[in-house]
Amino acid sequence: MADSTRSAKPTSSVKNGYLILYNAASAILWLTVLGRVVGANITKGPQLVYPTTGEFCKWTQTLAGMEILHSLFGVVRAPLFTTFMQVFSRYAIVWGVTGLFPDLARGFGFGDGLSCLAYTSMLAAWATTEVIRYSYFALSLSTGGQPPALLHWLRYHAFFILYPVGISSEAYLIWRAVEPARERVDPLYSMVLFGYVALVYPPSAYILYTHMMSQRRKIMKGTKTQKATQ
Repeated sequence: MADSTRSAKPTSSVKNGYLILYNAASAILWLTVLGRVVGANITKGPQLVYPTTGEFCKWTQTLAGMEILHSLFGVVRAPLFTTFMQVFSRYAIVWGVTGLFPDLARGFGFGDGLSCLAYTSMLAAWATTEVIRYSYFALSLSTGGQPPALLHWLRYHAFFILYPVGISSEAYLIWRAVEPARERVDPLYSMVLFGYVALVYPPSAYILYTHMMSQRRKIMKGTKTQKATQ
């Protein structure tokens, strides 16, 4: 997701404190999601992930809607369009796909072993990404822009693996939701999901991935410049 926790201007102590609290709390919530995913897979396998984690993850992700407001009101320096795209795409999953058709995540009914694995890999990718991102910003804000070097490296390199895993898992779940949407909701909703995964998801994924690549280039260039002047 976007750098939606960077301060939009020199922050007051109140704003800085709020952003530290927001990021720290979000990091803890996503670490809880990751811990539940790992624990469920160790104890019983992917079939246990949704029953133990699905509802908690849904509301944890829903909290991320605050980032749209942060961008909209200038609390942070994050592009509103890309922030909205990122948040909306996950809302579509937790509310419009697995929220309506939990069988897909559980691996029975309209789901199967692959849809269950896709849900597990999606949550693992989401949670790992967000633990890194929120921890990075919480520590950056609390240390004057000097997060641990390892966390800095992970922030701008881990997405090379985590993003493709997450986006492919999301797309598979949406595609698998087309049939139950037609039978359980409405044929129109089924068409919307099909159009979303076939026509909207590919360009959206490209836009978001290239946005992250652009961010990485800027940061890496700035880091090299800083080292050269020291």
